[in-house]
Amino acid sequence: MKTRRFLLPAATAGILALTLSACGGGGGGTTGGGGGSDAEANLDGRGPITYVQGKDNNNVVRPFIEKWNAAHPDEKVTFKEQTDKADQQHDDLVQHFQAKQSDYDVVSVDVIWTAEFAAKGWLQPLKDKMAIDTSKMLKAPVEASTYKGTLYAGPKDSDGGILYYRKDLVPTPPKTWDEMMSMCSIAKANNIGCYSGQYKQYEGLTVNASEAINSAGGSVLDDQGKPSLNTPEAKAGLENLVKAYADGNIPQEAITYQEEESRRAFQSGNLLFHRNWPYIYSLITTEGSSAVKDKFAMAPLPGKDGPGASSLGGHNAAISVYSKNKATALDFIKYIETEENQKFFANQASLAPILTSVYEDKELVAKLPYLSVLQTSIQNAVPRPVTPFYPAVTKAIQENAYAALKGEKPVETALSDMQKSIQSSSAGS
Repeated sequence: MKTRRFLLPAATAGILALTLSACGGGGGGTTGGGGGSDAEANLDGRGPITYVQGKDNNNVVRPFIEKWNAAHPDEKVTFKEQTDKADQQHDDLVQHFQAKQSDYDVVSVDVIWTAEFAAKGWLQPLKDKMAIDTSKMLKAPVEASTYKGTLYAGPKDSDGGILYYRKDLVPTPPKTWDEMMSMCSIAKANNIGCYSGQYKQYEGLTVNASEAINSAGGSVLDDQGKPSLNTPEAKAGLENLVKAYADGNIPQEAITYQEEESRRAFQSGNLLFHRNWPYIYSLITTEGSSAVKDKFAMAPLPGKDGPGASSLGGHNAAISVYSKNKATALDFIKYIETEENQKFFANQASLAPILTSVYEDKELVAKLPYLSVLQTSIQNAVPRPVTPFYPAVTKAIQENAYAALKGEKPVETALSDMQKSIQSSSAGS
């Protein structure tokens, strides 16, 4: 898996010369992702700050903020909770950055947004007196926090896709896609759906379609960063999803699924296999409504000949260049990254730690046996791009993969249109 080509390499930034308007929004207070008066201001500022993150489904944010506030009465943190929809979280951050508002001090940033926001000049460079120590962190999340050689966010949690399966019905998990599809007869015999990921037209579909293509031996871009979708491998990958949806192995309602809808379908006992992120583990095992809390297990995503390739996920904690209290904001990010809090996040919310030491904690591994599966997923993950041009690329993937799933385009046409869209964006700058 280490020899796999990246889904969308960092070189994309130089090759996909998309217009900056594709990134959504106007300019920030700095230019070129580097210096500028906003980035140089308020570095010693201390006082109350606001932390912005998506919906706290696992009740993990409030408890650790309460501990911070108890120890920092003059630098209290207020939690601004967004929705659980990634696209809405992104747009909310963009609107506040564009308005140069100072009340979004520390923001949780999806790994795919970091470069976009850094290029706009909205994120505080974490260097010199604002630097943090990344030497004890996993390599992948640090790279996802870096743009043009500069760290722009502190890794908060990583992520890798995992296969959840009903161990009471399937004692041994499938290692390949074909093997998993051959087990769908078990689902039919039990009057439940066979498999689902996230197939609504949004970022989750980009993740699922990209995983399918990469796991079949293909790639969205080649080694030179050019679109490489007109290949037998890419066709085989997307065709796996399209065929499974057409024949019912992926339930018809899955076309509306985001993470939470699909999680609820599996948790209620209506799916045999389910692709999702690690965060749902704690929900499945603790929510009273869970019908499968003692009936499921976790395994690597299935691929062509063995483990598949997850898309790298996770979130970073970034400081807005418009914050008035950046010294406090920096200390808060360092607090998020402590081993104590990383263990708490893993325990409370099934979030993938960014510190290597946490994966080696015997007590934690005994309590969370899936950690070794999760570490394998992250190590085998195919990164999404560290590029400010990601919005146009994901749009091309989402629209065409969705059309193929719904039968509005043949797979070959969908892939060809996907390739043309990326190429035309590149030529349009």
